[in-house]
Amino acid sequence: NITKAIAGISSKRMIPGIASQTFRKWYGRNFKRHPQKKMVVLWVDTFNNFFSPDILKVGAEVLDAAGYEVVIPKPILCCGRPLYDYGMLKTAKKLLLRILDALRSYIRNGIPVVGLEPGCVAVFRDELCNLLPHDEDAKRLKHQTFTLGEFLEKEAGHFQIPLLQQKAIVHGHCHHKAIMKFDPEIQILKKLGLDFELPDSGCCGMAGGYGYEKKHYDISVKCAERVLLRAIRRTDKDVLII
Repeated sequence: NITKAIAGISSKRMIPGIASQTFRKWYGRNFKRHPQKKMVVLWVDTFNNFFSPDILKVGAEVLDAAGYEVVIPKPILCCGRPLYDYGMLKTAKKLLLRILDALRSYIRNGIPVVGLEPGCVAVFRDELCNLLPHDEDAKRLKHQTFTLGEFLEKEAGHFQIPLLQQKAIVHGHCHHKAIMKFDPEIQILKKLGLDFELPDSGCCGMAGGYGYEKKHYDISVKCAERVLLRAIRRTDKDVLII
């Protein structure tokens, strides 16, 4: 609680635990090059790499099953999403230039980039060209970056998605719905055979670090309670929450 107080985090929030093995370490031990396949870059976002590597593992496995050689950027990179919230645009711009430098060969060869974290994908689709309006590689990356649903719908139509005939409640990320739109994900959910509900839940209340901050905690909870948490509570235990 002392650490939370110093950082301005509400004592009511649980700080996520760091994973015992990062996705990067897992990838290095489990993925091999397949030069005969088409290549796709999996964007290794900071949060999932260090806190929820299973999400990236599954994303890599889906892209592999779809017939692609999955590669990741060599250096550890960050899109700078948390920086925009606090107006640190100069620092964010430096991170974006570093990303363009690291991905340049992929970008110029037309290799698609798939991101599993909508906040990162939104940076490449929106803030990137706003901060670097005259950079041709920034423009290319904008058009070569996809969410997983977009990629499977637009680039991997040959992939036979296995059926998952189950009920689900689905909450779309704010940046996802605002910048990329959610239609491709809806199509994928239908192909899965899911009987799903998409409540008009708006924001989950977290908004990155916003919901962790003590001064925003009450507003954050009210946002979640407005629709999303109520919808989750009324579902049966065997209903998937996506």
